[in-house]
Amino acid sequence: MEITDHHTCPFCTLDSNRIILSNDHTVVIRDGFPVSKGHTLIIPKRHIASLFEATAEEQASLLELLGLARQQLQEELKPNAFNIGINDGSAAGQTVMHLHIHLIPRYTGDQPDPRGGVRWIFPDKAAYWNNA
Repeated sequence: MEITDHHTCPFCTLDSNRIILSNDHTVVIRDGFPVSKGHTLIIPKRHIASLFEATAEEQASLLELLGLARQQLQEELKPNAFNIGINDGSAAGQTVMHLHIHLIPRYTGDQPDPRGGVRWIFPDKAAYWNNA
């Protein structure tokens, strides 16, 4: 499923009760389908699909709230690390065609061997250290 129309876009029609942080260009919410406790999304207010469509001001706004969201998660949940990611385009797995940054808290022991992180989108190439 791919959502492209801003009239039906779940990020353009957010319930204000879901917003935990905001500034002029960006909002922050918890992911509706979290992969870890505290999984958070940083979303521009303007309906754009790609980070590469964001203005410099919007990009700075996204990064500002990414940092604030991380700080909030550290205080509330005390994760040991984070994965930060953007699925930019359908071939990269983007299903909601409104730019959003995933801030995924990681906890020691949540995976037996977390090495490789986001490289696991290609499992046969993830454990590169085995081929060195």
